[in-house]
Amino acid sequence: MSKNYQISAIKYRPLDFDNVIGQKHITETLKNAIIKKKIAKSFLFCGPKGVGKTTCARILARKLNEYDSKNIIELDAASNNSVDDIKDILKQLNYLPIGGKYKIYIIDEVHMLSHSAFNAFLKVLEEPPTHVIFILATTKKNKILATVLSRCQIYEFKPISIKNLLKYLIKICILENVEYEKDALLLIAENAEGSLRDALSAFDRLKLYSNNKLLRKIVAKQLGILDIQYCLKFTDLILEKNIFKTLLYFDKVIKKGININLFSNNLAYHFRNLLITKSPYTMPLFNNNYYSDNLKRKLLAQSKKLKTKFLIKAIKICEKTEIFLPKSYNNRLTLEITLIKLLEI
Repeated sequence: MSKNYQISAIKYRPLDFDNVIGQKHITETLKNAIIKKKIAKSFLFCGPKGVGKTTCARILARKLNEYDSKNIIELDAASNNSVDDIKDILKQLNYLPIGGKYKIYIIDEVHMLSHSAFNAFLKVLEEPPTHVIFILATTKKNKILATVLSRCQIYEFKPISIKNLLKYLIKICILENVEYEKDALLLIAENAEGSLRDALSAFDRLKLYSNNKLLRKIVAKQLGILDIQYCLKFTDLILEKNIFKTLLYFDKVIKKGININLFSNNLAYHFRNLLITKSPYTMPLFNNNYYSDNLKRKLLAQSKKLKTKFLIKAIKICEKTEIFLPKSYNNRLTLEITLIKLLEI
């Protein structure tokens, strides 16, 4: 591997607000605050992992300090979470920045600070020196003391939509000269659950495995996803009421490396899609961008074969399995029983 190899999350990390994906409600607000010179002394960026919190913190810090990075200090509260760590920061606050306008502290995973560390932090958060700005980031806002929240300007980051993840992955494929099927990238985007970092991590791994050719069947197998092709087949077998064919097909799917822990969830999602496509009123809830035209035709055709009552019962059976599965001593047996229950509807 090349000495200069970089993972995509680092290689394509945005350096400006205009290049941040899916957080326009935040980036536009921060840009306006900088233009109007209405800058808070303490920020809290919260939201799921991999959606741009630390990236936006770094961009904001650089812009406030006119791209001088000497006075930007980053700490990870996961490993610097004691009261002594916070006291070390407090001792440095009275020193003026060298060259830049501010001393800016970016504290990631701030919810990991101990209770005593938070208490030591409170007074300075309320009235920090004029040359100090704190940018805190967390994935668990609920674990932060209310007294800390009240002293910060809070920005809520959203999971990144499948549409935005897909557009970004296509852009990266073009830049990296990677051949791709749109359906394959859609699987990566869906599996990332709103996290750009997770999507790019999966992209890097799959690109190496597939020798720069991302096909849907390869991506589905490597991610352990119960692809829609399998869901369509299982549903057809359930409609046939053929218990032996269904169990044999389940065995075949397991041997292909499908993640057994995601099986009932993936199947429930398929039944959900079959249900909402039965009515023009709920059709907008169906993610049209997620499937190719061919797969959409197959899904819509299958939806017409099934009654609403059947689909509601099927979703409830899968939901019960989802609740029970983590407690099960034999996940395979639990899922085989689930399939038998679906056959009995």
